[in-house]
Amino acid sequence: MKQCNICEKGMLEKVEDILLEIENYAFVVKGERCNSCNEEIPFEEETQKTINTARKLGVWPEPLKLYRHFSRSGGGLVFRVPNDLERQMHLSEKTEIGISKVGRKIIIEPIEN
Repeated sequence: MKQCNICEKGMLEKVEDILLEIENYAFVVKGERCNSCNEEIPFEEETQKTINTARKLGVWPEPLKLYRHFSRSGGGLVFRVPNDLERQMHLSEKTEIGISKVGRKIIIEPIEN
């Protein structure tokens, strides 16, 4: 096992249940997960298979995963949505969103009225 490059505390363990989500399609791939910080690192060949499948489905080249940091605001946490994603999804400060938790994943999706 290798040491985690993110937290530098835990060890990377091989897993077969990493969930990658692209445009409402869920892909389960093999990779490594840190036993300390739970950071998931899919194997490169698995990621490439996912990209090829997503291209065939017509949902690529959407970003596979965006990385953002939370900021403190008032009594909670906030994060910034990039401008290109804001424009593409027609988001504004008046857009209602739904937030759900699936396992250790947070899913944020705009509510269509």
